[in-house]
Amino acid sequence: MKALALAFTAMLVVGQAAPPVTLLSEVRAAIAAHDLTRAESLVAKRRAEQGTTSEVIEAISWLGRGALAERQFDRAEKHALEGYKLAVAALGTRPVDSDPRLATAIGAGMEVQAQVSAAQGARSEAVIYLQRELDKYRNTSLLKRIQKNINLLSLEGVAAPALDLSETIGPRAPGVDALKGKVVILFFWAHWCPQCKDQSPILAKLLTKYRAEGLTMVAPTQRFGYVAGGAPASPADELRYIVEIRDKYYGFLADVPVPVSAANHERYGVSTTPTLVIVDRKGLVRQYHPGEMTEAELEAQIRPLL
Repeated sequence: MKALALAFTAMLVVGQAAPPVTLLSEVRAAIAAHDLTRAESLVAKRRAEQGTTSEVIEAISWLGRGALAERQFDRAEKHALEGYKLAVAALGTRPVDSDPRLATAIGAGMEVQAQVSAAQGARSEAVIYLQRELDKYRNTSLLKRIQKNINLLSLEGVAAPALDLSETIGPRAPGVDALKGKVVILFFWAHWCPQCKDQSPILAKLLTKYRAEGLTMVAPTQRFGYVAGGAPASPADELRYIVEIRDKYYGFLADVPVPVSAANHERYGVSTTPTLVIVDRKGLVRQYHPGEMTEAELEAQIRPLL
């Protein structure tokens, strides 16, 4: 199983007020300091004072993620299952997305339970469990997160899922079969995503460096229903905004196909942007990576495939 890590960064900007201290911020800080016992104590204290609130339930889900990062699997499973069950009970008959904290706890609960199973040698069972959860939560915000975890456990080494190419900006996007014979980076990005912008220069450099050796790229994105500042936008206005962002921050994508479809992000489980997928010359996925990658990490994956 992939090495799992949680990264937490605390920043204080000079001249600005520090962010308010919350239960979640304290719990995450304790986890970042590898002090799970303190994190558990913080949650227990707040629970005794205020009851099992949505914030407490979300914090419990963070205990599961923290224990997983420390590879304390029994501890991780205990917290994950508790957070999941408490969130489901607290929602009752309400839709999952009526309370974002509870939705987060449910998503984290199933994610940690699956990753614990996979780490203990039950990868197939973990995938089956996640597929059942996907059927249950298909029409909620959890869809992409669940698909991401299915992909993390099962996508590498199999044929890359087909892309929806019904709408594309830039050059006409080739189908997956047409890309066989080349090494492909699928760069899933979003117009609002600062980490995607950070990834851009690395991708541009590697594409220039290895294009002649057979490296190519497709950069799927999707509409989100808004533009700058979260202002609501029509599909046509948002598409124009996507082109504007591409031209301003992603100059190297001018001659790269950019399929625009929510279906691609759902199929590839893009709950994290950027998501990077490396496909070999046979059309098989060799790397599925939610989040940023360094130049060295990407190059180490690409070069052996060329």
